[in-house]
Amino acid sequence: MAEITAALVRDLREKTGAGMMDCKKALVESNGDMEAAIDWLRKKGLSAAAKKSGRVAAEGLVGTATGPTVGAMVEVNAETDFVARNESFQNFVAEVAGLALSVGEDVEKLKAATYPGTTHSVQDELTRLIATIGENMTIRRARVFRVNEGVVAAYVHNAVKPGLGKIGVLVAVESTSELAALETLGRQVGMHIAATRPEALDTSAVEASALERERAVLTEQALASGKPPAVVEKMVEGRIRKYYEEVVLLEQVWVHDGESRVKQVAAKAGANLTGFARFQLGEGIEKEVGDFAAEVAAQAGITKG
Repeated sequence: MAEITAALVRDLREKTGAGMMDCKKALVESNGDMEAAIDWLRKKGLSAAAKKSGRVAAEGLVGTATGPTVGAMVEVNAETDFVARNESFQNFVAEVAGLALSVGEDVEKLKAATYPGTTHSVQDELTRLIATIGENMTIRRARVFRVNEGVVAAYVHNAVKPGLGKIGVLVAVESTSELAALETLGRQVGMHIAATRPEALDTSAVEASALERERAVLTEQALASGKPPAVVEKMVEGRIRKYYEEVVLLEQVWVHDGESRVKQVAAKAGANLTGFARFQLGEGIEKEVGDFAAEVAAQAGITKG
């Protein structure tokens, strides 16, 4: 039997919004498996969350850069938000994003590349910055898209400077249409993605395991209604279509008009959306919240972890 720690209960509570004791029971029933516990809560109707979301628990900046038929995005983390306002740090993130346009999205190759305007590497420049500012920093991830014809548009939500902020989006738009119009479309799609957090470009790109999990949950929910098997099957298929509308970019309702589908908007513009990436600063990085863990341990009577 896996140890059910306060940290596990806290994480499940934050991901699902379910009650503390329900979270503890779900983890016990699933032998500490987080994904299975989320499904258990959903099947019992105790979780309002349809899917887990990343936890923002790190500081720094997301940076974007674009060129003809190419776009890049990087995330550089630091310990405090104070560093994100530091001009030297901002310049570093912008330079690394620009460098990724030619070097690519392999973080180790980025670190080994020559830092612009110097004879030393990006990693050496980062080490110098760490020594100067006095905080630990890391280049966490990078993403690069290229198109044969068209644009790779970038959008940064609430940018602190052009191309720098806490949420960044890249959108690859293949088309022979006029570039200015494609840039506008790409930016609008980027705004849409920043708001809706799609998980896949089209239905074929949805992870098989995620779809199987969703189908299992929906099937159990439908069976609980007591309907005949044929009706249950139709109910599940209808809900799967609804699931696609939530997580698949091309199937989502266009936030700018609340009516069209994203795929219809792209088709009307004579464009083909071939890829996207959304970086939210610190998503998935955990940071200890000692007081809350202590509260959970005290109330649930479990081992603090």
